[in-house]
Amino acid sequence: MTKSPNRRDLPVRRALVAHDLSCFGRCALTVVMPVLAAGGVQPVPLPTALMSTHTGGFTGFFMLDTTAEMKKILAHWDELGLYFDAIYTGFLGSAEQIGVIAHALERFGEGALKLVDPVLGDDGRLYSTITPELVSGMRELARRADIITPNITEAYLLLSGDPASALRVHTHDGLRALAEKLAAEFAPSVVITGAITEGGTVSTVCFDESGLFIISRPRVHSSYPGTGDLFASALLCRLLCGASLYHAAELASDFVRDSITETAAAGTPVREGILLEKRLHLLFPPQS
Repeated sequence: MTKSPNRRDLPVRRALVAHDLSCFGRCALTVVMPVLAAGGVQPVPLPTALMSTHTGGFTGFFMLDTTAEMKKILAHWDELGLYFDAIYTGFLGSAEQIGVIAHALERFGEGALKLVDPVLGDDGRLYSTITPELVSGMRELARRADIITPNITEAYLLLSGDPASALRVHTHDGLRALAEKLAAEFAPSVVITGAITEGGTVSTVCFDESGLFIISRPRVHSSYPGTGDLFASALLCRLLCGASLYHAAELASDFVRDSITETAAAGTPVREGILLEKRLHLLFPPQS
């Protein structure tokens, strides 16, 4: 067996990314991979599904469950002795993949930052491909994570609450209680995105051993698929560079908000996603 270099010898950080490949409509791997690469992190994709488009705003899309292929890919990586600085999981194609990802977290997770983005739903409801088994399995994966990044709908789903509660206006005290419950039951570090808060704001909630931080910005009345993937990817890059959870989340939140604003101003059809190509260079500007 030919061993990969130890992670300390790698010229750049390396992240295993378990997410779907939606060929059209910027989301999942077509967002994650360029963002990680721009942030100086090598993305190593583990496709959980092959799809003609994402599921938001498209009908009749093609979807191939890649569970069998995932097992073969992971077996080969095991033979190669690969190391990863981070493992980042997102959309899963079937409930069977829960066990596959759990194995990957165990086999490749030693010394790696484990980020689980529990992709389950948004706007107070489940995505069309998500089953009750997947929701239950995602809870198990969240318990294996170092950090979870649910949107507000997914936060309620993880806690077996009513996802429609995500649509109400949240107080800071209410968000604190939600974050503390998530940290107690799942990962020690929690970031909740997209919470509607008082005064016409939308907030990102960060909770870890250093305390609770709430990042509030004026609400932008536009929504695009893939923004959660953009947020989690930017967050991960900053964390791997040594940023605190708060500062990483602040950068990611502002970048997503500004990207939504520019994409809406350009008249981009919602289902085509964020104009990432025009903004990627702004995410991690060269250091002077």
